[in-house]
Amino acid sequence: MYDLPPLNGLRAFEAAARNLSFAKAAEELHVTPAAISYQIRSLENTLKVKLFRRLNRAIVLTEAGALMYPGVKNSFEGLRRAVDRIEDSARTDNVVIATISPHMAAKWLVPRLTLFIERHPEIDLRIAASNTTVDLTTDKADIAIRYNLGNNDGLVAEKLMDEAVTPMCSPALYHGDQPIRTPGDLRHHTLIHDETLIRHWPGSSGWSEWLALAGVPEFDYSAGLHFDHSDHCVDAAIAGSGVVLGRRSMSSRDLEQGRLIAPFDLDLPFRGGIYSVTTPVKAANPNVQAFRRWLREEASGMELNSPRS
Repeated sequence: MYDLPPLNGLRAFEAAARNLSFAKAAEELHVTPAAISYQIRSLENTLKVKLFRRLNRAIVLTEAGALMYPGVKNSFEGLRRAVDRIEDSARTDNVVIATISPHMAAKWLVPRLTLFIERHPEIDLRIAASNTTVDLTTDKADIAIRYNLGNNDGLVAEKLMDEAVTPMCSPALYHGDQPIRTPGDLRHHTLIHDETLIRHWPGSSGWSEWLALAGVPEFDYSAGLHFDHSDHCVDAAIAGSGVVLGRRSMSSRDLEQGRLIAPFDLDLPFRGGIYSVTTPVKAANPNVQAFRRWLREEASGMELNSPRS
């Protein structure tokens, strides 16, 4: 018999210590912050030691809390792995749930899915398009396709592709009344701004870095069209509304099929890359293996450069 404090208290402690927030722990466990606070106080009374120091707008672990946290965290992770093994062994369906950003789903994955369906009609692939960070050990998703810096400790991760941005426009704009032949010609056109780039390069607009790399004298690059969804930026460029600082991999199909042109052989690379990520348990699933293998093949076969015509 294990002489342990109540499991609810330990669960509340683990979530609060990991998030360093009672409010976030409450949101994660679907209870109120008051309930978390009560569970922590009860646990502290049971152990006869303080686990957190309450500050004005934050909490921090005490020395005792910091000593206790790794063991509790590892125990819950072990329980999660054990449950995963049971669920996977009992699972008789062929469902694979993949989470991916909406832009990558629309511009990269969906146009290629027919190839996967033809090869693996037995797999029930379900796409969850979201930018929300997922915990693959607790969420239902089997695999995540995400841009990250390669920080995937404890997970099975494979880099699918690098990413870079470069100006892109419609063929009509490229050949129009004010043709685009040098980076300086961009001053005569509407620039399309992808606000999501700011999240990849904090403090940078994207365009400012590329224009500096191209040696273009300063001008008011902040004007133009601004979108908070990447696929809207690309669609506006295809429609001829302006020039977008487009992502090479995400726009590869539009470049290949001539809807977009990349006028300059000058790319600004992202740090990190686009990865497929799963857990060691889920990586053993043959259906997940088949999907990851197909992703790898599709990514390795991409032609990112598009000839100007």
